[in-house]
Amino acid sequence: MTDRYAVIGNPVAHTLSPRIHAAFARQTSEDIEYGMILAPIGEFASTAERFRAEGGRGLNVTVPFKLDAFAFANRLTERAQSAGAVNTLKFENGKALGDNTDGAGLVADITRLGIGIVGKRILLMGAGGAARGVVLPLLDQKPALVAIANRTVPKAVALAEQWARRGPIRGGSYLDFSDASFDVIINATSASLHGDVPPLSDRTFATAALAYDMVYGKRPTPFLAAARAHGVPHVADGLGMLIEQAAESFYLWRGVRPQTASIIAMLR
Repeated sequence: MTDRYAVIGNPVAHTLSPRIHAAFARQTSEDIEYGMILAPIGEFASTAERFRAEGGRGLNVTVPFKLDAFAFANRLTERAQSAGAVNTLKFENGKALGDNTDGAGLVADITRLGIGIVGKRILLMGAGGAARGVVLPLLDQKPALVAIANRTVPKAVALAEQWARRGPIRGGSYLDFSDASFDVIINATSASLHGDVPPLSDRTFATAALAYDMVYGKRPTPFLAAARAHGVPHVADGLGMLIEQAAESFYLWRGVRPQTASIIAMLR
């Protein structure tokens, strides 16, 4: 019997998730059907419940429903609790398990690029939902430091204090870290969506081996263009992260981990 999964959002027509999961299913010979659900604003819970009642096995959750999914879940993984948001629901025995696979996707993609995180100094720009989703998975890789820079400094400080028990982490302003050196710089802000570049000093770029932007598109984002101009040897956008987090969702649902390199190449 074919198992049903879907991505739910509003809007949802732009999503690559059906193509990604169809490719995963072909690769792993898993018998699944994967669709799209446009849920009306304010009706996430009823729409998700209807999908589950009709035999749905799981959902990927995109904007603007990740907080709704967090509230909908009967049980949460630690990384979902850390993120304060859910992007994957697994339905089993009448219950909904909520997970957040974004951080695992980011770590997997950075690793795929050949950049280690263990013992490295990481600058994470932003303290919103995208940043919250990746802090714990980054700390679990045992970096020398995760520094969180944000325009609204109290948000960065509060996020760092939340996870101080799990590893070396600091929060502050961009100016606070302007004279520091970092191995990996990660843009978790929405600046690239508006054609902007976070206010980084030249020194910040000087020692970086990788500049990573969670936003992806057909052209390099302004942040990645700035990184290249400053001589950063490796730059990457978030397409790989998108596919890697989808692979993590697929593994949660099916117990099989698909290979991602060919899917990344196909969507490029």
